[in-house]
Amino acid sequence: MENARGVLLLSHVGFSFMEDLVGTVTARGLKVYVLSSLPEPQHQESRPGALADLADDVRVTAEHVLTPRDVENYLDHLEATGASVLCCLTVWESYRHLMALANASLGVPDLDEKQVLELRDKLTLRNRLADAGLSRGRASVLTAETLAKRQREGGRYFVKPVSGIASFGTFPLTPDTTWADLERIAAEAHADTVYASAFTTNPGPSNPVGSCPRSETTAASSAHADVSAGHGAGFGVEFLVEDYVPGREFSFEVIVVDDEPHVVAVHEKCEVTETADTVLENACVSPPTSLSQEEIAAGIGWVASVLDVLGLAWGCFHVEARHTPSGWDLIEVNPRVGGSLISPSVAALTGGPGLLGLWLESLLTARGPAGFLKLLKGLSFAVDGTTQSGNATFFRVFFAAAGTIREVRLNDDLPLQPEASHVLLKAGDVVESSSREVFLGQVLWRMDRADRDAILPALLPASERAIEIVYETERA
Repeated sequence: MENARGVLLLSHVGFSFMEDLVGTVTARGLKVYVLSSLPEPQHQESRPGALADLADDVRVTAEHVLTPRDVENYLDHLEATGASVLCCLTVWESYRHLMALANASLGVPDLDEKQVLELRDKLTLRNRLADAGLSRGRASVLTAETLAKRQREGGRYFVKPVSGIASFGTFPLTPDTTWADLERIAAEAHADTVYASAFTTNPGPSNPVGSCPRSETTAASSAHADVSAGHGAGFGVEFLVEDYVPGREFSFEVIVVDDEPHVVAVHEKCEVTETADTVLENACVSPPTSLSQEEIAAGIGWVASVLDVLGLAWGCFHVEARHTPSGWDLIEVNPRVGGSLISPSVAALTGGPGLLGLWLESLLTARGPAGFLKLLKGLSFAVDGTTQSGNATFFRVFFAAAGTIREVRLNDDLPLQPEASHVLLKAGDVVESSSREVFLGQVLWRMDRADRDAILPALLPASERAIEIVYETERA
């Protein structure tokens, strides 16, 4: 193989935005090298071939979870074949520390592995920011005792995995929450091939390269999780209970280059549904409709302080926060792009690259970022809360209910035609009941910012019908 400049992409079970990432890399005239963990059984015949069609070189491992040794071996293979790997990128948060390890070995400025793992420890992160005066809430490990104690206290609290993903097992604590609920959610996490490894509380930098972090992809048996008094939830799933963070919910999309943070977009989660087992983020608008310029500026300053306290000098971050008249507070700091349509929303907002493209460019130019920083500054919010963009976006995410899908289609009878739409499920798919969100599809609209307040009142309710789904009727 002739010497070829390219990017290493890490894929979880054959997916993780691979099509979007490949397009972002090839648009820059670069080769694509994909390292993927073993797909789920139903995708093992088709997905490796699909990846081979997308990429210039592909390796699929024998396990459902990638390890440091997998990354090291694949980099050695690429070097031996004459490939020139410029950087590593993944959107799968559980592999973010592997991306950091790869970039360190390639000499690319990035977060280090320890920083990534500290960010994914939501318990320590909450208390660290509270100690710094940047969060009003505190958190503790959820045990049978702390569950009963918090319920007796009668305050507002929130439960989430210490290390988790996709709102799986995140919910407000109620008087009806039982330890059996935690057992059930922990068992579901353990049995979920795609999401199980995301709940490992210590993938750990202490694991030497070549050792395999405990894989949690074996289906749960009839045994219950080890969630006896004094222990976190079993199967490696540990939960925390934290003070409830009130207010309207927002996310800041941030690119940090050499200690300099740039807020590329601020999304307001204009519909959030809290259920007994999870939180569904239904719809987002950007720029926010309920914040003043001064409140956005205060948010940008608060985000900069959070990143500074945590020592985060490089990377892409999806910072989730809530705002009340008394100020800003943290939900979590994700060391990656936001999910669903966050990246294309950034492109539609700024008229520039999507967030994936900006993240990739920050890695490719990290050793000499001056030109990229000029571009990034022109796309980002100023510290005073203003933005140069005249665009606004709105997107809605659709979640499937349990059942067998009979029909699913896009609705073209809407007050504004979408900028982009994705339908992720099809007729015949069976959706199981679960404590995590099951994505059905997503639709994005772009409009002139000056027209947004006139368009949104009709678009908001109409957008609920943008994807129509019919389920098979249960037999009597």
